[in-house]
Amino acid sequence: MEDEHNARIAKRAPARGRARRVALLATVALAACAFSAASAQAVIVTVSGQRIGMELLPNAASKPGASPALRSAAKPAKKGSALIDNGGPVMPSNTNYAIFWDPTGGGAFPSGYQAGIERWFGDLAHDSGGLSNTDSILTQYGANYSSHFAGGFIDTDPYPPNGCNAAAKCLDSAQVRAELVSFVQSRALPTDLEHAYFLLTPSGVESCTDEAEKVCSAGTGPQHRVYCSYHERIELAKGVLVYAYTPYMAGLGCGDEKNKPNGNPSDEELSGGLVHEHSEAVTDPELNAWYDQQGKEVGDKCRVSNPNEEFGEPLGRAPNGSDYNQVVNGHLYWYQQEWSNEAGGCAQRKVALPTLKKMTPKSGPETGGTAVTITGTGFLGTVSVDFGTTPAKEVTVESATTIVAVSPAHEAGKVFVTVTAEGGTSAAENTKAKFKYKKVKAPKAH
Repeated sequence: MEDEHNARIAKRAPARGRARRVALLATVALAACAFSAASAQAVIVTVSGQRIGMELLPNAASKPGASPALRSAAKPAKKGSALIDNGGPVMPSNTNYAIFWDPTGGGAFPSGYQAGIERWFGDLAHDSGGLSNTDSILTQYGANYSSHFAGGFIDTDPYPPNGCNAAAKCLDSAQVRAELVSFVQSRALPTDLEHAYFLLTPSGVESCTDEAEKVCSAGTGPQHRVYCSYHERIELAKGVLVYAYTPYMAGLGCGDEKNKPNGNPSDEELSGGLVHEHSEAVTDPELNAWYDQQGKEVGDKCRVSNPNEEFGEPLGRAPNGSDYNQVVNGHLYWYQQEWSNEAGGCAQRKVALPTLKKMTPKSGPETGGTAVTITGTGFLGTVSVDFGTTPAKEVTVESATTIVAVSPAHEAGKVFVTVTAEGGTSAAENTKAKFKYKKVKAPKAH
């Protein structure tokens, strides 16, 4: 693995040379403008000499008590500007590790939290290579949608003594980096541009990135509260460690506290920072690849105060009444869009997910099956239809909005219908996808 990493570095040496020049210019610019205005809530920053891709809280730069650097840095965001290839490497594939740092053995995290995070990583891997979630957007920046999940770990190492004073338990960025390096190296885990580590801490464990304690996580006091999460890289003697740190976010204004399609605190972690950091680690692992003239990365440009722009139109409602805008491996999620240069704006996926609007029998109920006209959107490429868990006997695609499917033999009753097309599989929870088989009438006696 070390030889592969060195070969990739040598191969990219000219590009990374350009990246260093661009990074130097960016650092000079960020010294005068470290953060963007509140409407654009994330950006690459340089804090205490450390280059970080940081996701900010709303209005962080203008809050009372914010450091002079933050206050002077607030400038209007430039809308519509494209991401620029600054010459640095991207992740050709990504194998992800979730590390839950809790000395009690995981008990400090709420029930279902770890399972929810791990399920999302697993779902992302299951749909790897498809076009139906935000990772498909990242391929335009040279990063393949080749995602893998290496599993979740409980880190039971004790927390070090406080490195900052903004919370009862406060870790400074040096302590976070030291723990990650220790954890990864003690287990001989890979450190290269194909592996990423996501460190999560429970409620009450906060962090600060600078000695003055003015740039701290969402759960700290008002005078310190600046960011939700961040990602960066650590240069090692053997390789590079790409990671993101996402402190506990539930109820802290980072994620959407209203829409939780899984009814779990992990929903807020996903909508508030984890997906954001994963997308940026893939497209800008060393903070010298894809970002715009203001230092905003692929997630930053869509992390805005307008929910319609940040999340886009919902695909439907989950059983608990929450909106969802992603269906990954058949599971429902609600998290921010990512910036697409191809689309010239924020998008939920590269190709639209099929949606079902109406189903009408073309012929009456038959014991051998019923021909059903299905109208909707996204019926592109090879299309298949399932009635419940049984495939249709025949499918005819009339247009991108109309298909005719012949159901299997059936009895009276209701069944969910799903359509799988180029953009993925429609959500079975969509009530418009429920088709009612009518009872077959007996022939009249003569």
